[in-house]
Amino acid sequence: MVEIIFLMLVLKLPILYLVGVVWWAVRAEPRPPEPAALVPAPDRAPPKPKPDSRSRRPPRGGPHSGGRVERRPGTIRTG
Repeated sequence: MVEIIFLMLVLKLPILYLVGVVWWAVRAEPRPPEPAALVPAPDRAPPKPKPDSRSRRPPRGGPHSGGRVERRPGTIRTG
């Protein structure tokens, strides 16, 4: 019996908190909206990176690449 009374009192705390938050939100005055910050445009475009021949890889092949795919000859497994 004591547990039920204890839980009834403890479970009222979130309800009291919710009532307090709603009361505070209703009482608060709305703030005026802040104007949007204007970002200055850059004077010129950023320089483009130079292509590096070492980092270029040949295109990858695959069943849907449209290119010619070399196939290995099939192997026969025994055993």
